[in-house]
Amino acid sequence: MKKKAIISLADSNYFELLNELIDSIKQFKQSEDIAICVLDAGLKDEQLKTLSSKVDEIKKAEWDIEVSSFKSKGKEWLKSQVSRAFLPNYFPQYEKYLWIDCDAWLNDWSTIELYFKACDNGKLGITQTIGPGYKITSKVNWLIGKLAIIKSQNFKHAISSKIGIDKARKLAFAPHINIGVFSLEKNSECWKNWQENLKKTLLSGKIFGSEGLAINMSVYIDNIETEFLPLNCNWIASNLLPKYDNKNNTFVEPYLPNYKIGIMHLAAGIWKNQKDMRVDKSVKIEIQTLDNNLVSKSLRFGQ
Repeated sequence: MKKKAIISLADSNYFELLNELIDSIKQFKQSEDIAICVLDAGLKDEQLKTLSSKVDEIKKAEWDIEVSSFKSKGKEWLKSQVSRAFLPNYFPQYEKYLWIDCDAWLNDWSTIELYFKACDNGKLGITQTIGPGYKITSKVNWLIGKLAIIKSQNFKHAISSKIGIDKARKLAFAPHINIGVFSLEKNSECWKNWQENLKKTLLSGKIFGSEGLAINMSVYIDNIETEFLPLNCNWIASNLLPKYDNKNNTFVEPYLPNYKIGIMHLAAGIWKNQKDMRVDKSVKIEIQTLDNNLVSKSLRFGQ
């Protein structure tokens, strides 16, 4: 029986990305020992049929925390902002869970092993969105002299969710944690803590971003045990473009020692001529190679 599971979620619009994520995982022989599970947030019948031959389980995503129809507005994919905090309820037979957003794909198997190791003893395995080359970590609007309005992602979401100014201040300049890739054991205390924070953030705030704010609260306010993994374990390309290693035919970090990208994450999209690479496979951008040339590449798997 498989004891570990990699899980993602998609609706019909993101089916191709989900399919690519699954193919990127299954390209590695080691994936045979790990279950691949899918939460269905509006997939079509033919898409489900395609996936059923590739994955171990498919479950219908639910609103695990009640959300008003006015907020959800029929957008089934928003369940991803809630259901990922309840993975043991959907797939109770596994001991360890690794969540990967469907707009990400696997480039290096060692990253999978690292995430599963990171969540040992109930810890949260996750990556902060900060590293070499990040020139801005928090935005502010300067008013007069030393006065400024904080615009950091954590602070903005905290204020709109009305979790309290003291908590919002603690989060204001904390390095943002991206919830698009994380690992947890089945019996980790983090699940309950995260769920309780999520109830608070959903009460007044928007659905989108609520689960991310909740996990940031768990880490920076509630001090849950966390294993912070390197940036290449969840490389958000819209924040900082990678370089390309022609010799080894792979994407790498843009700064020395140019570690191999483990998971390429297209969160927020990669845009060119008002087209998003996540939606249009033909979109390519120029990125630098390790030998200081420019090459036109897609950051999608298999492209």
